[in-house]
Amino acid sequence: MNILLTNDDGIKAEGLYALRKGLNSVGKVIIIVPDRERSASGHSLTLTHPIRVEQIDEDTFVTDGTPADCINIGIFGILPTRPDLIVSGINPGPNLGEDVTYSGTVSAAMEGTLLKIPSFAISMGSFIDPKEVSSRFDFAAKFASKVANLILNYELPPHTFLNINVPNLPEEKIKGVSITHLGNRRYQEELIKRLDPRGKVYYWIGSKVVVNEPAEEGTDVRAIQEDKISITPIHLDTTNYSAIPELKLAIEGNL
Repeated sequence: MNILLTNDDGIKAEGLYALRKGLNSVGKVIIIVPDRERSASGHSLTLTHPIRVEQIDEDTFVTDGTPADCINIGIFGILPTRPDLIVSGINPGPNLGEDVTYSGTVSAAMEGTLLKIPSFAISMGSFIDPKEVSSRFDFAAKFASKVANLILNYELPPHTFLNINVPNLPEEKIKGVSITHLGNRRYQEELIKRLDPRGKVYYWIGSKVVVNEPAEEGTDVRAIQEDKISITPIHLDTTNYSAIPELKLAIEGNL
């Protein structure tokens, strides 16, 4: 089995190497990642300038593109055959609820699914303490290898990939696995305005998560609050089918 491994944190990310180690028991792992952090890059493709690729070793490549670029470069430019599986991660922080619309980690799995290759993304359910990074990533990587084996033996539904969040806890404190749907994360939005040394204005866009009550039952956010691993099946078709009849009545014939 050939596994294409990527992330949005770049070639130096510790979660990448823990995940490679875990997946080595499943198949041959080829790494193709951005050359620097690409967090919150979303599902973007580089279309206005060339993408450079550098080979680090036999099975490791870096690009100056996005995570979605890495998938396309791997499939159409580097790998001799299509991979059997695409895995993205391990992200050192959560990708829950609305995070998936911004996440480069999740978007790499989405790109793989668009190209009809089984895919999943894996993240830590809360930001990791650098002092505990190895043990936390090692458990998440071990869990990812189990998921990889399952996916390779049991097909995912069409147009579907998995978004996995693992609690940032010691293995013995994790209370199980939940199949979930996307929840809502409350953010306090921030836009920081500053001046550079030449007096020109620049901005930092950021946000803080506001957690003050339990999330909705059955959501990925609630699973993490309950110290459970969340596995969310995400479908490429984001149409709100329940809204179609009402919109037909309101719009058709009036426009």
